[in-house]
Amino acid sequence: MNQQLVQLTLVVNDYDDAIAYYTEVLGFDLVEDTAMNETKRWVVVKPKGKGGCSLLLARAANEEQGKAVGNQTGGRVFLFLHTDNFFRDYKTLVEKGVEFVRDPSEESYGTVAVFKDLYGNLWDFIQPKKAKSKTNN
Repeated sequence: MNQQLVQLTLVVNDYDDAIAYYTEVLGFDLVEDTAMNETKRWVVVKPKGKGGCSLLLARAANEEQGKAVGNQTGGRVFLFLHTDNFFRDYKTLVEKGVEFVRDPSEESYGTVAVFKDLYGNLWDFIQPKKAKSKTNN
């Protein structure tokens, strides 16, 4: 069996604001932006690089969905963005105005900091430590 988690829905207030943030500030690729009807679009963004999960940016369609914008996990870190060069990308994000709410730290799993996206969702920004390979002796 081979299964993969390939896409998550992120509820947003506005398609164009969300596209601008995720592409211009976080540097994601816009994979698709297709009008479904007069009010609904299929908007997919994805971090640069191979593989990984994409985000379906879904505009809140009612009051209940609107309440979830920026708080989809009740204040917990929601998404985890990995990088191959933490301090290069951290510096770029800071220069672009990304609000980090937890400073960089070294943890057992890698270098990490926490930032808020334009709606207040919390993200872990991580450069994972490389796994040590096992050798037969």
